[in-house]
Amino acid sequence: MTRKNLITPIAGLTLPRRRVLGGAAAIAAAGATAGLPLRRASAQAEHTMTIAHAEAIGSPMTQAFDLWAELIAEQSDGQIAVEHFPAGQMGNYTQLIEMSRLGTVQATAGGPDTEEAVAPEIAIAGGAPGFIYADQDHVDRVLQGELGDEISRIARERTGVEFVAYGEVGFRHLLSSRPVTSLAELGGLKLRVPELEVWIDFWSLLGANPTPLAYAEQYSALSTGVIDGLEADVFSILGFRWFEQAQHFTHTYHWFLPKAVRVNAAWLDALPGDLQAIVRETAATAFAEQRETNRANTQATLAELQGLGMEVHELTDMADWVSQAEQLWGQYADRSPAVADMMERILALR
Repeated sequence: MTRKNLITPIAGLTLPRRRVLGGAAAIAAAGATAGLPLRRASAQAEHTMTIAHAEAIGSPMTQAFDLWAELIAEQSDGQIAVEHFPAGQMGNYTQLIEMSRLGTVQATAGGPDTEEAVAPEIAIAGGAPGFIYADQDHVDRVLQGELGDEISRIARERTGVEFVAYGEVGFRHLLSSRPVTSLAELGGLKLRVPELEVWIDFWSLLGANPTPLAYAEQYSALSTGVIDGLEADVFSILGFRWFEQAQHFTHTYHWFLPKAVRVNAAWLDALPGDLQAIVRETAATAFAEQRETNRANTQATLAELQGLGMEVHELTDMADWVSQAEQLWGQYADRSPAVADMMERILALR
């Protein structure tokens, strides 16, 4: 089964497509009736920007990237030509993160936890090591203020990418081939996790059997029994059709995963100041809307999944899950003063 078969648009959301947006798009969208030739508009594009990410087609994140591409093209008067490749068309998640650092692509999305090796305090801001964020308002207090700006600065210094905005996929939950309503039932579950130590530590502590696996391999791994389950947001479960291979969903709220909108800093710095401002300001606009859309559509998406046969379960011992996970908080705080400081500041904003 090809990747094309594994992704589907989410009901009620506009289907994005690969876009080439520059002078041509600005004229075609806003001034085609003026009769200006497309070749004249194309000549205006002095800079190119490739946006590539692994988010599902039809998801709020992918829609936000589509909107961002349009806003950049329009507000730059076609000086920046933008191409948008969703759903891993240019590589898997890990590859795209590295490509954004190198400048092979100019923008992508990824959780701050991805920077665990080079900036572990950013991994904490990405929700590690579980149950850090109390609710959505807590996330906003952390990321939409001074602390979010500081996290972006750290990322820029350590990785060569700037976090120009923060989208989100929301709280992550458990999807499995058998019901899980307690820690006892979680025991031994072969659970797909990213290839990051913090995720492995978290699920090992809770009693699962974490299995590091590339993001794009989850559907086939479920279908062949390589894994018994995964953890994800509802939009990805629907968009990548993982529910076809695992029909049991458990509300766990274990991880709220922000998605940093990552722009290669060297490319951004090479732009004239007015175009740099456009890239940053349009990102803030597009992903503020994304956060609203994401939160407004979560329950409707879950209901759609139930209509497709997915069963929804609730935990009978949530307090035990949180208590187990909190054992990691101290362990991670002990890693460095910077991690301890970041955790303290995040928890203080609860």
